[in-house]
Amino acid sequence: MRLDKFLTECGLGSRSDVKRILKKREIRINGKIEISPKVSVELEDKILHNDRVIEYKEMRYYIMNKPAGYITATEDKKQKTVMEILPDWVIKKNLFPVGRLDKDTEGLLLFTNDGPLSHELLSPKKHVDKTYYVVGEKEISDKDMKTLELGVDIGGYITKPSKCERVEDNIINLTISEGRFHQVKKMLHAIDNQVTYLKRVKFANLQLGTIELGEVVEVNREDI
Repeated sequence: MRLDKFLTECGLGSRSDVKRILKKREIRINGKIEISPKVSVELEDKILHNDRVIEYKEMRYYIMNKPAGYITATEDKKQKTVMEILPDWVIKKNLFPVGRLDKDTEGLLLFTNDGPLSHELLSPKKHVDKTYYVVGEKEISDKDMKTLELGVDIGGYITKPSKCERVEDNIINLTISEGRFHQVKKMLHAIDNQVTYLKRVKFANLQLGTIELGEVVEVNREDI
């Protein structure tokens, strides 16, 4: 593969961006500075941009602890998107968020360029679990939790069975296998309560764990 194509595929920028990087003598191949975009490279070669190793990966997977204030979209003319939070080391080419979190919702958000996996994770037929840390405006009673677990009417639709785990009087971990618009907020509204804070802590086999707010971590497909 030509060096300029390799670097472009790895997300360093457009072909013209890559040419500028090469002219600045910022690329090393197996320890040697390379300035020609036409040189051929192999996947086994050790390629560095300054001191950072550039690794070619056809499919890429990253998780973010999304902060509030950003919409889940690849671009928007008026509002800040989650793509703006991604650090420079992330290969952004063809990358997109899997599903969505509301603008005011924090927590685990997966990014990938793997379309088939994204479809599988979001398909209603797959029933992929998502766990949310939910803070209610009022106390969430044991009866409320049982009601949520059995399914509630969120506006002409009865939610599928869910799982509730108490954290505090007004805080629960709520696990659902659906992803309808504003579903968790509507479920709390159905028990005459209101969400004051919402964070997704688990998606499929991925867990937020100790990832800091705004932090991004690369994961493998097997982790998901």
